Amino acid sequence: MNSEKSKSPLRDKSYAFAIKIVKLSQDLVSERREYVLSRQILRSGTAIGALIRESEFAASKADFINKLTVSLKEANETEYWLMLLHDTSYISNTEFLQLQSECKELIAMLVSSIKTSKS
Repeated sequence: MNSEKSKSPLRDKSYAFAIKIVKLSQDLVSERREYVLSRQILRSGTAIGALIRESEFAASKADFINKLTVSLKEANETEYWLMLLHDTSYISNTEFLQLQSECKELIAMLVSSIKTSKS
């Protein structure tokens, strides 16, 4: 992230989360030789922030809500992959709890943003 903070906590948190997911994926491949799950979590975990960024230039309010809704779905999927990685002992309990907490925070922020946009 550049030194200039954006005015969007959702944007900032999703970007920071994506960085952690990229590092997790790299570690899964290099240290654990795990290729399938690492790609799945890399795709869904980085899509959250990418969709949030896309929503900034949405063509309409409906498009904005749609982008955030798809981002929410990706966040939910990311939580699934985190649970699976944890339950199959690919990541530690500490790493899981930290990443799951951040993922749940993104989910809550997205739900709130979607509800606010719909009203």
